[in-house]
Amino acid sequence: MTTPAPLLVVGDALLDHDLFGRVERLAPDAPVPVVSDVRRATRPGGAALAAWLAAADGRDVTLVTALGDDPSSAELRATLGDRVRLLELPLDGTLSTKTRVLAEGRPLLRLDDGEGRAEEATAGARRAVAAAGAVLVADYGRGCADVLRAALTEAAARVPVVWDPHPRGRPPVPGVRLATPSATEAHTFAARGGGPVGDPDDELRVAAQDAHQLVGDWRAASVAVTMSGRGALLSHGGTPLMVPSPVTAQGDACGAGDRFAATAAGLLADGQLTEAAVRGAVHAATRYVAEGGVRTLDAGRTPGPSAPAAVGAPTDEALRTAARVRAAGGTVVAAGGCFDLLHAGHVALLQAARRTGDCLVVCVNSDASVRRRKGGGRPLVPLADRVRVLRALECVDAVAVFDEDTPELLLARLRPHIWAKGGDYARTDLPEASLVASWDGQVVLFPYLDGRSTSGIAERAAHAPGGTEGARR
Repeated sequence: MTTPAPLLVVGDALLDHDLFGRVERLAPDAPVPVVSDVRRATRPGGAALAAWLAAADGRDVTLVTALGDDPSSAELRATLGDRVRLLELPLDGTLSTKTRVLAEGRPLLRLDDGEGRAEEATAGARRAVAAAGAVLVADYGRGCADVLRAALTEAAARVPVVWDPHPRGRPPVPGVRLATPSATEAHTFAARGGGPVGDPDDELRVAAQDAHQLVGDWRAASVAVTMSGRGALLSHGGTPLMVPSPVTAQGDACGAGDRFAATAAGLLADGQLTEAAVRGAVHAATRYVAEGGVRTLDAGRTPGPSAPAAVGAPTDEALRTAARVRAAGGTVVAAGGCFDLLHAGHVALLQAARRTGDCLVVCVNSDASVRRRKGGGRPLVPLADRVRVLRALECVDAVAVFDEDTPELLLARLRPHIWAKGGDYARTDLPEASLVASWDGQVVLFPYLDGRSTSGIAERAAHAPGGTEGARR
């Protein structure tokens, strides 16, 4: 597999704290909740979170941001460690921090502290922007994008620049490949530009109007308006493209915008088209929320990659995905098969399986395994192509490959809560059923679409006019 392209992240870093606890009573002296059994978590925020997430995709990431001599800046440096390369701008004041107080996973209160701003650009930062092959700007309105605005304008004329804007910041520089405001941010920016206010309840129509206006106002190649759990609406200035979320993900959405922007920027750096980059970003942001969001970030673990993993038996990505979902209290679903000539029956099964849990790992037979099971003429489609097609499905979170005749060894490592099979299987026919039951997993059969099979499709193709059989004659 090709190594993911490097990425330069420019923007305002924050230091985020979460205080988790439980609420069982109100304070005796005021009608406010009492949070007890508190535990604390610290993580990078703002542009630092975007850089962290991009690095988790296996990228070489450089972060240009403003840091000072204050304790919060020192703590952020220690938190980032060697995951990203830091190019520091001088900071006037102290690093901005956010502290959330949560009970049962729901935010009760947020405390903001520190109003530090970037003082000036450095020669090293300007050189980094000039040399970058792709840039993500995470503008949280604290000066980093402002002091490098001239260099970023020049970069946007020659390489992909993704700009994640925020109401406290200025509009993107002209020529960015993609701007990624949320629906609320897009509406705020459009209103500033004199656009129609519209009915905020008609989110899709308003987002389309706002995106259309912002493409022109910002002179951007495209604008993707993120719409919480619905997905993203992509506009190049004409008829917009709606990219829906593969599933409805419930959970803490803090940082989902950074996950979206980091993925989109990375995929554009890899040479993907904008539409493909936005589709991948929607999938990654949905998975990020479903797997626990910022709760998966700690000093000893980074979130798994959103870019495709190399084909292996099994892939590291599949194991990481299953481990993260399990650690966050979610349900891991797995399904298996050859998936040679992917057809509607396969897709229906995988979509139904994904809806039963929080992630779906597809276990696919290697080419050698398919040949042993199906004969010398199979597979019709080589492994690399089968994996690529499966990964393109919005309902698939990861793919793992096994070389044995059955997926038992792979399942023993994945330990899914649910092992999904099509309804044409009887449970007694599944050699892995007892294995899944050994960790209290459950085999679940799903209705199978009649008349769909790879063998049937291949046979009909062979006997069709111009098919293989005709070619032999």
